[in-house]
Amino acid sequence: MFSERAVDGDVTAVRDAYAPDVVVLNAATDFETLDPAAAEDLLLVTDSVDPLTLDPSWLPDSAPAQLQRYVGGDFTVGLPGDGGVAWTTQTEPACVIVKPRLETSPESFVDFLVAEAIVETSLGEPEQSVSFFGDRYRDLAAVTDPHVGPTGTYQLAVALYDAYLGLQTRVAFETWADDYPDCYDAWADAGERLRPRLSDLPGEVARGQTDFAAAAELACSAVKHDLELPAPFAALDTAAYEDHGADYAVRWAEKTIEQLA
Repeated sequence: MFSERAVDGDVTAVRDAYAPDVVVLNAATDFETLDPAAAEDLLLVTDSVDPLTLDPSWLPDSAPAQLQRYVGGDFTVGLPGDGGVAWTTQTEPACVIVKPRLETSPESFVDFLVAEAIVETSLGEPEQSVSFFGDRYRDLAAVTDPHVGPTGTYQLAVALYDAYLGLQTRVAFETWADDYPDCYDAWADAGERLRPRLSDLPGEVARGQTDFAAAAELACSAVKHDLELPAPFAALDTAAYEDHGADYAVRWAEKTIEQLA
């Protein structure tokens, strides 16, 4: 299921600087959530596994089934929204896992995604949004489920956590021009490609061309690139969000949903 991925150049240098023990792996198949049997294959390439212990009461009954399973007692890795690279700190050492879906992507972009995941493992933050929100996930769902549905609430939670991580990771990325120029260029290029999609995002939501959760996903992904966000998403690019985390995110969602309604 997993094999060690050869890394070199900037990726090796980033790993050495931020998380030297991290194991970078290729997955044999694409996945969103690894079931326990597949996840246990990580024992073949790591020293030990320490599964998360999460509280099922954090989630409302309406939460998607994959999220319910992740919060259960079984050892699972990954959730929808992880993209082409997933990471976990449930293993010792931590793992960064590259999925086959990235085989046709530019090598420089894949290298940046791997470097980004390595930095994220070093932050001491949860590997998934459900742990970030904890029991506030129910409060988020109470606000957003009536408007975007349980799947939209989950999509929004993932996006909000992506923004929270982005506030921290961009502090690193902005300094990479000299030490890790290839990864820096890939980060900057991805940001430039994203920039034109932000300008009319509120209008697209107002006209019903883009739903709110999808718009939030796009805007929140721009935080790590230090791009200027349109309202109401600009309120997520603040020190207050970094300071207050999930409480701030739930309050932002509540106020924003009220305005949209």
